[in-house]
Amino acid sequence: MLSILLTRSMRSMTTAATSFKPYPFSKTAIIHPDLRVTPSAPLLKGKGLMPYLIRNLPTPEKQSILHDLFSRRSPNCLYSGSVVSVSLEHAPFLFTGVILSIRRRGPDTSFVLRNVIQRTGVEMQIFVNSPHVKSIKLLQKPPKGRVRRAKLFYLRDSPEKMSELASGKKK
Repeated sequence: MLSILLTRSMRSMTTAATSFKPYPFSKTAIIHPDLRVTPSAPLLKGKGLMPYLIRNLPTPEKQSILHDLFSRRSPNCLYSGSVVSVSLEHAPFLFTGVILSIRRRGPDTSFVLRNVIQRTGVEMQIFVNSPHVKSIKLLQKPPKGRVRRAKLFYLRDSPEKMSELASGKKK
């Protein structure tokens, strides 16, 4: 704030009379030596933007999965009600279920799978960009015009509807 006031009051005066160093590209802007920002310690150690981007941006394999299965313009786009098999690096190594919801957020895209295992409903939220996800395979699309909602959370309460959807039967 002080430097702005000084800059405004110094416009009428010449910069040679001041003790501040003028900005090289403009004679009205003045750089105060005490107001310079020093880089933070992580930046000085080399922990900057590029390592962050390398850690968080999707790999080319994940980018192809995101484009092929989760882009709305793709002909192989996944919808709620699709039956999908996901192979993971850790246990459970293979999880198959019905997609209840899809959250499309670019690299943070995720979806919720539900399956009934030993009469117990099991749900997994899977992040597509996760390093634990090896592959995602579409086993069955929902019947045309069958699923009218984007989020199928009502399937939690009616396992018979979910089994009908997973088997591909129509009423």
